[in-house]
Amino acid sequence: MSWFESLILGLVQGLTEFLPISSSAHLRLTAAFAGWQDPGAAFTAITQIGTEAAVLIYFRKDIARIISTWFRSLFTASLRSDQDAKMGWLVIVGSIPIGVLGIAFKDQITGPARDLRLTATTLIVMGVVLGIADRLAARDEEGGRHRATRERKTLKELGVKDGLIFGLCQAMALIPGVSRSGATISGGLLLGFTREAAARYSFLLAIPAVLASGAFEIKDVVESPGHITWGPTIFATVIAFFVGYAVIAWFMKFISSKSFMPFVVYRIALGIALFVLIGMGVLSPFAAESAG
Repeated sequence: MSWFESLILGLVQGLTEFLPISSSAHLRLTAAFAGWQDPGAAFTAITQIGTEAAVLIYFRKDIARIISTWFRSLFTASLRSDQDAKMGWLVIVGSIPIGVLGIAFKDQITGPARDLRLTATTLIVMGVVLGIADRLAARDEEGGRHRATRERKTLKELGVKDGLIFGLCQAMALIPGVSRSGATISGGLLLGFTREAAARYSFLLAIPAVLASGAFEIKDVVESPGHITWGPTIFATVIAFFVGYAVIAWFMKFISSKSFMPFVVYRIALGIALFVLIGMGVLSPFAAESAG
């Protein structure tokens, strides 16, 4: 991988990680259209550490409060009913599905799942799901001629069952094209949560999953050197951090008053375009396959 490739891929990772459009799909497609090799699952997992570092800094006060209260609640019974202590447990519970499924299907995720036809399918299907979830949320918020507005749930009403469902939605992002934020936010909206609540829990839930995935990939790369170019990968990770932080700040403001429909249209249009290009033979389903 050249330094120019790492610059572009780092920008793509930072721009797309927190938007409901799938960073893994865009990294794969950027390489395919540019005629580069697929950066691979290892590159994706490591650069995601950069974007996750942006989450840690952006939500640093919330995270510090949650960790502190959760840890103290282990020894102080009166704190166990505190919302921050509960959130600590809910992040742990919600992280279980992706941990179990990620280990169980590791070979499929790094191999057959990177077929661009599957990516196109998931872009379209999850785009439709996000669109339905967004319309349901808008209906509750806006009401109508024959129906009153309906108050949506906040994170204070998040329970263990909700956490597990969020976690299962997050696990779907193991398939390129699904989008971690897109799947979890869609799940949250369908469960009746506000856009902001769904997005905030989605970002918090991603922290242990992404950091663990990155750590495992680093371990594998260290044990089997030659599968990744460290200099450009670290450079891409740093770029992804700075771009990702700016995107988080913008996205959290955007969702407070805007619809997800622009992302829905984009996903569906991109998925259809991919099928057309593959069907015409312009693009191979296995274009830019990773060398290892």
